[in-house]
Amino acid sequence: MSIASLASSSESAAASPNLRLRKAGAADLPAVNAIVEAAMATWNSSARVLRLSLPLYRYTEFDLAHLELLVAETTEIVGVAALEMLPDDSGILLHGLYVDPPRRWLGIGTRLLQAAEFIARRHGNSLRVRSRPESLAFFEANGYRRLSQIDLGDAYPRLLSKTLVTEDSSAA
Repeated sequence: MSIASLASSSESAAASPNLRLRKAGAADLPAVNAIVEAAMATWNSSARVLRLSLPLYRYTEFDLAHLELLVAETTEIVGVAALEMLPDDSGILLHGLYVDPPRRWLGIGTRLLQAAEFIARRHGNSLRVRSRPESLAFFEANGYRRLSQIDLGDAYPRLLSKTLVTEDSSAA
């Protein structure tokens, strides 16, 4: 199953029937970064912290060589997910999941998360997520469990994980 077919077959398709998922390219970076900036503006942080942090969250062409950026789009990009292979080949780390704030609660984040899980199944058996406090309920509602606290710095003090059933392991 491809990411495109996953996008059309998910149960949240009724909420956003024209949504398409695809891998982002360099030409998408301005729109991707606009979504990231808009999402960050809703975070429970001071304006100063957000202003100083924003450059660290912007994606560049360099990032495209190390991360897989997925975009959700209708007539324009409305969401993005950033994925990285874990160094021990046990799965994928979801660095960020951003949805255009006026389009939240339409199933876009869920569809991006499902696509990330699809990719993670090909690269191991887990998807780990660095989560802000505002997003914990979303990930927990999607089956993610908190891992023991580890030092990831102040930006992402919460790490969650979900063990995924792969096609090979479901046949056993």
